[in-house]
Amino acid sequence: MTYCVGFWLEEGAVLLADTRTNAGVDNISVFSKLHALEIPGERVIALMTAGNLAVTQSVVTRVMEGVGAASDAPETTLATTPTMFDAARLVGEAVRDVYRTDGPALEAQNFKFEASIILMGQIAGRRMRMFHIYSAGNFIEATPDTPFFQIGENKYGKPILDRVAQHKTPLEDAVKLAFISMDSTIRSNLSVGMPLDLLVYKRDALKIGLQRRIEETDEYYRMIRTRWSDALRSAYRDLPAPAFWGAT
Repeated sequence: MTYCVGFWLEEGAVLLADTRTNAGVDNISVFSKLHALEIPGERVIALMTAGNLAVTQSVVTRVMEGVGAASDAPETTLATTPTMFDAARLVGEAVRDVYRTDGPALEAQNFKFEASIILMGQIAGRRMRMFHIYSAGNFIEATPDTPFFQIGENKYGKPILDRVAQHKTPLEDAVKLAFISMDSTIRSNLSVGMPLDLLVYKRDALKIGLQRRIEETDEYYRMIRTRWSDALRSAYRDLPAPAFWGAT
């Protein structure tokens, strides 16, 4: 399993993904699920993936490198799509292509075809956009009313986002929220784990603002974990007892 969260904000975007893959309790590996394309001054596009690793790696390879185009025709990739909507359609079609190729074989072996992708990016002269692409290749787009997407094991890290995350949330606050959301998930689900991959993009910059691998020893992440846990325990202790308790 995995957990990825992406924020589409007034100031830009924050993406955070774990790196754990789990094919059984004795077969745990580390694979990056955050993939970024940067052509400074021209475009920045990033994907986060969840689902069957073989499926999502095939999709990423197709949209990054181009697979299946006629030899006498230029291959369309994320480096050449004219708009982010076209980029989302390209990723969706890649998902469908992989299904056509591998879906029947997976189903014959009783494996589900699973692929969820968060796509974020901006191309020069156009606005920054973020999409959630599903296993069927269809997609939805982030809006000011829905400024974040989650894929993978999302239920544990969602409550704090529902209460706090807004389109106007500053980038630095979104990083804190992403870490809190991820830590909540890691604490509750062994199939999600460190290290983490973080990407921050400032709207209209057309270059990556920050890309960082967060290890277990990262001081800031450890501080967030400790202080958030302490704050929750303190808030719980400060809540009054129910008024009806004396009647028991």
